[in-house]
Parts: sequence; structure tokens; C-alpha cells
Amino acid sequence: MNLRDLEYVVAVADYGHFGRAAAACNVSQPTLSGQILKLEAELGLRLFDREGRGARVSDRAATVVAQARATLAAAAGVTAAADAARDPFAGELRLGVITTVAPYLPPIALPELAQALPRTPLYLVEDLTDRLLARVRDGALDAAVIATDPRQAKMAAIELYDEPFFLVFSDHSGKRRRASIGVEEIDPSTLLLLAEGHCLRDQALALCDAAERMALGADVRGTSLETLRHLASAGQGATLAPLLAYADWRRSGAGIAGLRIVGDGASRLVRLIFKRGSPREAALEALAASLRSTAGAALAKSLRETGSTVKRA
Repeated sequence: MNLRDLEYVVAVADYGHFGRAAAACNVSQPTLSGQILKLEAELGLRLFDREGRGARVSDRAATVVAQARATLAAAAGVTAAADAARDPFAGELRLGVITTVAPYLPPIALPELAQALPRTPLYLVEDLTDRLLARVRDGALDAAVIATDPRQAKMAAIELYDEPFFLVFSDHSGKRRRASIGVEEIDPSTLLLLAEGHCLRDQALALCDAAERMALGADVRGTSLETLRHLASAGQGATLAPLLAYADWRRSGAGIAGLRIVGDGASRLVRLIFKRGSPREAALEALAASLRSTAGAALAKSLRETGSTVKRA
């Protein structure tokens, strides 16, 4: 068994077809099929159920294919670690970003990042916090931008910025005469929340101390902030939005208004996290400095019209 055999296995699993898998691996179909037959004989296990040239992973082989993927990723990680040890700024940097930051920070940060890290192109992955943390732990990502404390000894964290929350609602609701609202004034039964798994949902519930009282209102769980924005604009309730999202919505003429929330828990600390001892640490520190600079300027600009200030990390 060698890495090439495992590449064949993963390719067939991904394409579900021996011919397409062979083309992707730049070998003939008989060569690929023959190697997989030899591997199946060596393992004493049929890896694929065959239907002509088509194939699907057999029920008993699912864990074997998963291990093949992990082994290939680990092998690639060895090469990447060697490259990074020689020059942490050379080569692609794989960055995860949570879904409530990804639409709003990267678009304004990328121009400055291109200047700060000219030899370090970014590969961006948008996902939920738990999945990003898992991918950083297993080496699939170099780092992630998250808005919670990872509380993991093997993770390093660099604080980027402290982002205020706004209560957002329809522009026709008549609530926009005020500039802010106290935490204790928010009626949790009116809140539109993200689905479970989003850290912003947990932060909204914690902010209002509302975990048990949410049943008083409609059970609306959006899959994205943009969904909640449209619902709020349509007068279906109010939602919690971080400042960069709220500012972006206002610029787009989204038909919403907002009040800055004041009180305990009325902001979130956004961090860059990565594994301690990462060979890319120097590049990650430069990345964090650039993100902090861009975000700080964007937050200050967004708050100027309200006469507020924003705390920089």
C-alpha cells in the first residue's frame, strides 16, 4: 500500500466512477482499477460496490475511505510544514471565517492583505465555529476568525477587534428616534435568531438572558444573517446584528433601522485562532495585524454618525 493507492481510492469515492477518477489521477482506467483490486485483496475487504464503471463506497468500507482521506491530508501537511518552516510567508494560507463575519470583513480587508502579505495568497473557508475549530485542529486550516473563546490549550488566539451589537428592525417600526437601547429593555420574545450552531445565536440568548423565555415568541431560526435581515425588514421581528453587518445593510438601503445595544454583553470579541507552534505563526501575526487595522478603521467609520466610539483590541 502506498499514497498513490490511497489517492485512487479517494478519487473513486469522490467521482463515483472509475473512468472519471482515472482521468483525475492522470492514469488509465485499467491501471486505476487494477491497483484498487490489489489493495482490496491486501485489505481483505471490498471497498466499492461496482456497477459497470460506476462505483459507490461499500457500507463496510466507509471508515477505510475516511482514513485514506486523513492519511493523504497528513502527508500533505508534512510537505506544507516543511515549506512553512523554510519560509512562513511563502504559499497559500488557509483561513476559516465564521458565517457572521465572512460576508462583511474579508471584502474590505483583502486589498490591504494583498499588500501586507504579497507572497501569501488566502484560501477562505466560511463555516460554523465548531467545524472551523475542528479543521484547525486537524491541520486542514492554518487559522480561523471566530467570535468566541476557543478555551483550548493547544490553540493560540490573537484579539482582533471588539464589535458592538445593534438591535435591527424594520425602518417603518417607529423606533429609530433613539440612538441606543439597554440590554434590559429588549423583549426576547420578538427576537429573530440564527439556527443552532451559530455562535451569534448563543450570544443573543445570553445577552437577553432569554434561553427559556424564547418560547414566548415565534420560533424563527434563520440559516444566515441575511435571512434575518429580510425578515426584520418585512416587520417580522427584530434581530441582533454585529456592527459590520448592520453598516453593510444600511449602505445597501435594506429598509432597516437599528439601535446600538448598551450594557453587559453588548459586543463580541473577534479573534484569530491557530495551533500553538504553527510554522506559519509569523505570517499569521502579520495577517492579524492587517485585519485589526482594517476592521478598526471600518468600525470607527460606521459609528461616527452615531457619535459612538469603538474599542480596539
